[in-house]
Amino acid sequence: MDCRVLSVQSHVVRGYVGNKSASFPLQVLGFEVETINSVQFSNHTGYEHWKGQVLTADELQLLYEGIKLNNVNQYDYVLTGYTRDDSFLDMVVDIVQELKRANPNLVYVCDPVLGDNGAMYVPENLLPIYRDKVVPAADIITPNQFEAELLTGRNISSEKDAVEVMNLLHSMGPDTVVITSSELPSPLGDQYLVALGSQKRVTEDGTMVTQQIRMDIPRVDAVFVGTGDLFAAMLLAWTHLHPNDLKMACEKTVSVIYHVIKRTITYAKEVAGPNRRPSPAQLELRMVQSKADIEDPGIVLNALVL
Repeated sequence: MDCRVLSVQSHVVRGYVGNKSASFPLQVLGFEVETINSVQFSNHTGYEHWKGQVLTADELQLLYEGIKLNNVNQYDYVLTGYTRDDSFLDMVVDIVQELKRANPNLVYVCDPVLGDNGAMYVPENLLPIYRDKVVPAADIITPNQFEAELLTGRNISSEKDAVEVMNLLHSMGPDTVVITSSELPSPLGDQYLVALGSQKRVTEDGTMVTQQIRMDIPRVDAVFVGTGDLFAAMLLAWTHLHPNDLKMACEKTVSVIYHVIKRTITYAKEVAGPNRRPSPAQLELRMVQSKADIEDPGIVLNALVL
């Protein structure tokens, strides 16, 4: 399998976020990953200090132009995450649309990063671009509950609401929607958060079928950076390897994250010492150490088909 991914995300020198979170796991699963770094920072912004540069839309255009001039702009997937500039986001969509004209089978995986817990952490002028341009161009999207609500203008207060919102998102363009985390109550108790997924596909005889699932995921009492980027990358990989089985793809995706986080928190607590909160540096994802789990994740969480 020579599957090429163009990943347009942030880059950090130290640690794992954006392209650093996505590249290694995709590569060990056999994908060729080509990266454009939307920002180049010393480290993620959860540290006390960070320094670096931000790529402009013109610079993005220039990089893409070079790829195009050499006629190597053939991709199977595009993957995008955090962006905070409207002209940059517009340019990304233009590039995706051009790549889709070159390869109609190209799959665009988009994590529409807008905010969380009721607050936006990107400028508000990005919302209409995501809603009107990005989501319609995307094939797979991974919003959290807050982002799904923003994109559809609908509140989610029950599983039924969540299914309706996922169906609304389908009608905007994407055939796979995964709400990566929600505040919906889990039957397993408040130590769990609920994720939901929906995939529409056409069977061999031409009928449209939809598979919808929910997962109850154990909460971890620590702040990890880069897990959302890892989630989107793993969903890309596992939906590619299990194209007609969203349940399996989500189980493997979430299991990879579970193994990585478990290894990370164990390590961080050891290094921090007893009764001390681990620092951002100690909580950097143990990605390389998790190589075997990324390649073949033991399934630790089962999805329920709705």
